[in-house]
Amino acid sequence: MKMNQLLKVFSFILFGILFSTSAFAQKPTENRASPLDSVSGKVGKANISIKYSSPSVKGRKVWGSLVPYDQVWRAGANEATVFKTDQPITIDGKTLPAGSYSFFVIPSEKGDWTAIFNKTSNQWGAYKYDEKQDALRTHVKVRKTTSPNERLVYKITPTGFSLIWENTEIPVAIK
Repeated sequence: MKMNQLLKVFSFILFGILFSTSAFAQKPTENRASPLDSVSGKVGKANISIKYSSPSVKGRKVWGSLVPYDQVWRAGANEATVFKTDQPITIDGKTLPAGSYSFFVIPSEKGDWTAIFNKTSNQWGAYKYDEKQDALRTHVKVRKTTSPNERLVYKITPTGFSLIWENTEIPVAIK
């Protein structure tokens, strides 16, 4: 009888291990409050891609509250937004070499915002952001959108790209 009980206990433990392993074997991006998203397109001869996590407004005040003014922001949620180009591009008269970059923004309550392309492309948020690693900084004029956007999105056009969220569009012109 002891052997039979031992087998039952062993079977129960084995079942528990297998069940808990399968419960945790989900993809890490599933069930995120800010799901991963990406967009790609062509600007001139360059193939551009942007990978980001897309947060929602959820009734919150975004600019100046959830995203503070005058501080480096990861331009998305979770991991820093990753911007890739396979060709050198020109932004505000400055050349950005082909490569992979983290994309950051410094929002401003009044006036132009700062768009940043940082050489450290894989980083979590802006916690270890290092200004010395900036490949390019430029000032952008933000504009109000005609309708609110609940979820943060990026759009690539033939003349550049835009980050659009809540009631704000942040356009970056590329040549």
